[in-house]
Amino acid sequence: MTAVVDTDFRSSRMSSEERMVIFASSLGTVFEWYDFYIYGTLGAFLAKYFFSNVPANIGFIFALLAFAAGFAVRPFGALIFGRLGDMIGRKYTFLVTMSLMGIGTFFIGVLPGYDTWGILAPVVLIALRLVQGLALGGEYGGAAIYVAEHAPRDKRGFYTSWIQTTATLGLLMALLLILAIRTVMGEEAFGEWGWRIPFLLSAILLAVSIWIRLKLNESPLFRQMVEQGKQSKRPLSEAFGEWKNCKIAIAALLGATAGEAVIWYGGQFYALFFLTQTIKVPAVTAQIMIAVALALATPGFIFFGWLSDRIGRKPVMLAGFALAALTYFPIFHGITHFANPKLEQALASAPVTVTADPSECSFQFKATGTEKFTTGCDNIKSVLVNLSVNYDNVAAPKGTLASVKIGEQVIPADTPNLAAAIAAAVKSHGYPASADPNEINFVMTVLLLTILVIYVTMVYGPIAAWLVELFPTRIRYSGLSLPYHIGNGWFGGFLPATVFAIVAATGNIYSGLWYPIAVAIMSFVIGLFFLPETKDRDITKI
Repeated sequence: MTAVVDTDFRSSRMSSEERMVIFASSLGTVFEWYDFYIYGTLGAFLAKYFFSNVPANIGFIFALLAFAAGFAVRPFGALIFGRLGDMIGRKYTFLVTMSLMGIGTFFIGVLPGYDTWGILAPVVLIALRLVQGLALGGEYGGAAIYVAEHAPRDKRGFYTSWIQTTATLGLLMALLLILAIRTVMGEEAFGEWGWRIPFLLSAILLAVSIWIRLKLNESPLFRQMVEQGKQSKRPLSEAFGEWKNCKIAIAALLGATAGEAVIWYGGQFYALFFLTQTIKVPAVTAQIMIAVALALATPGFIFFGWLSDRIGRKPVMLAGFALAALTYFPIFHGITHFANPKLEQALASAPVTVTADPSECSFQFKATGTEKFTTGCDNIKSVLVNLSVNYDNVAAPKGTLASVKIGEQVIPADTPNLAAAIAAAVKSHGYPASADPNEINFVMTVLLLTILVIYVTMVYGPIAAWLVELFPTRIRYSGLSLPYHIGNGWFGGFLPATVFAIVAATGNIYSGLWYPIAVAIMSFVIGLFFLPETKDRDITKI
């Protein structure tokens, strides 16, 4: 394939090469996100087969810990592959990351369980998750930069917005494929062996992606930099060891990627968690509603990427931060109202009070899922949060045995089968065990979920172009990748654990929303005052 490099980067028409660049980069990244998300979606089955030596609830925690490990190492992948991308090229680096992701996913599909391999099975599983996390840490930056460095100056937001659709499309692809396989096979067969099929299919996706990406040429800006002998010999030191570049990375993290991450995870992952775990909507129903919302809102990535080429990256993203901060509370209240009205009624009519010595009440932040919270106060609050019950906190003298009052019924913390006793009491006071499908207003619930995803498209659609334009070519891969993956891997990845801890501490099922709201406000302020508008910036500067 012969590349025609538009060194002026002002061409107004999309060439066949540019279309191939966008298609190949986006397709490969969709598959990488698909690989990453099927693990989370199928966590219950992985727990059953790879952690069968411990009780089911503990096994699920370990499976989630392995999932979290993939998020935790993403910044390290950004460092490793960011350095390679700045030294050996964009194309070859994201070929490596895609291959690692696909191979890791395929081997999860064929990995023997604990009953066959013993302790080696979960050890290998966690190792494969670490490989996936490292690979994902290098993939996004390479794909976004590769597309941006092929794009005309006035269309970088539009061109890179196609890359921004990939995470949502990967999640949608994972949800739809798993739903289809479960429906065709039936739950019994899927639970026995069918859950492996989505992992095994990654081999086909990997082969297609590599075949397409091998047809691509290296980024024209990288080739130009190599020809002039101006590539960085120490991109990490230059990007983060020199204050003029490091301060841009810090501002990009706190003023852009952190806020984008919490809105992204809040509008998609936490929305699904809220539906299934907090307001007890059946899992399949919740997945279908999320899938519909994703399908409806996904064109927003392209629209807001295009709009950022017209009015700027900052106005679009800052508007997304502000709208999320202002409307998250009414939207999530509305989701409860339309998806589980009986729960809404119970929350209003059946007050619950937890009385305990404050020194026994922990901030239950479960960063890894293995932390232990065993006091009477913690046990009561954990049960109430899992039952989606609001409660008030009353301080008691030191040494007082914790208790919970539901209506006129008082249940002390040392009650045998505490969880069952509390569950029976809240049920008798009108709290439903699950949402009644006949009472779910699907249209209004999907509408509210779609609004959440539209906020995601506002903050995520323009961010690739913004990040690319913030850093010079010689350190662009390194400079972009680290703040992006710290923001998404840590600020976003720890959102569920932080939300749970806030809800348990305050007693209000909506109070965890303060975490994404606070981070969005932080990014709004820092982005407004400390990040420049870049839409007209010349990125050919080396």
